[in-house]
Amino acid sequence: MIYSRSAEYAIRAFVHLANVPEGKFAMVKQIAEEADIPSHFLAKILQQMARKGFLRSSKGPTGGFCLRMNPADLSLLQIVDSIDGLADFERCPAGMAECNDQAPCGMHDSWKALRSRIMEYLERTSIDDLAKSFEQKRKNLDKTKKAKRSATKKA
Repeated sequence: MIYSRSAEYAIRAFVHLANVPEGKFAMVKQIAEEADIPSHFLAKILQQMARKGFLRSSKGPTGGFCLRMNPADLSLLQIVDSIDGLADFERCPAGMAECNDQAPCGMHDSWKALRSRIMEYLERTSIDDLAKSFEQKRKNLDKTKKAKRSATKKA
């Protein structure tokens, strides 16, 4: 993958949180179960993201986490940057200490174009985009399952 497991888990949790009604909080255990993430690891990630201002947290029996901002205003790039940083995207893919347009490695031009497309995707894709896409795919899957059950009953 193009980012760490921590960034992946954060993105999956944020997609879940995008569907939490305003004013409500989701508990770590619930998010972890639904997003298939180890809860102890997720708790650390969400605490980190709350300290960075992306999430609101609340303690107590109805506590948990919620997004601090509109999911449409939260890009994947912001999440990946806050978890991993962007240094890996700037590093030479061939491992050279100096690699730039003036002193390129053999992979420089192809990596530069690919890196640009990856960064563009991360920047223009919001948590809201992913949440809506995920929901649509879930609905389509449910329709397919219902159609198969219906066809099985008729047979």
